[in-house]
Amino acid sequence: MSDEMLRLEGVTGGYGPVTVLRDIDLTVSEGEVVVVLGANGAGKTTMLRAITGEIATQGSLSFEGAALPRNPENVARAGIAHVPQGRGTFADLTTEENLRLGAVLRSDGDVRRDIDHWLEVFPRLGDRREQAAGSMSGGEQQMLAIARAMMLRPRLLLLDEPSLGLAPLITRDLFERLGALNRDEGLTVLVVEQNANLALEIGHRGYVLETGQIVASGPSHQLRDDDAIRKAYLGF
Repeated sequence: MSDEMLRLEGVTGGYGPVTVLRDIDLTVSEGEVVVVLGANGAGKTTMLRAITGEIATQGSLSFEGAALPRNPENVARAGIAHVPQGRGTFADLTTEENLRLGAVLRSDGDVRRDIDHWLEVFPRLGDRREQAAGSMSGGEQQMLAIARAMMLRPRLLLLDEPSLGLAPLITRDLFERLGALNRDEGLTVLVVEQNANLALEIGHRGYVLETGQIVASGPSHQLRDDDAIRKAYLGF
């Protein structure tokens, strides 16, 4: 996994006069699942917003060797899909209509085939093809949000707290599916998550954020097995 895809160097950013991120250095290589862990308020969501161009930043952000665009539409066109916290599905639209919206930036003729593919990958969505998204369970809506993001055919998928509000069994199923997407489809993922145990199970590497700064990083197994890091930052 030596083909570097995403690089952040010395990235600082926030909201107006409030600085949230401080000198963030982070890389994601092709085919990796990279996990960013931290408590509420650590800056995890803000870091994803920095990548997608939703906030002003200082420092260097590059994607596949080129400077990352600084607005969300062009970031998506570059091949980065973002599933925000809270899922963000269109509640009044059906499963299929939500998936079609995920392909709005595409001009190829394979949209129908991709819809069928993702309904096979997530069979519960296939059973709810014509059902309004807002009437589905939280787990089903999260799967729909991921499938919709995949309709972009992204090179990199950004996930913001995918387990938020989900029951433990649904959360485990979701992470198992994410791991399978990485193994079977070669999907590259950057996921920010509070559920450290499950996230590190599917992750190759991890970073720990505290008050907007990276305080630890390394292979997932190393973070999971380090008693000091586990007790101080990971909560298990």
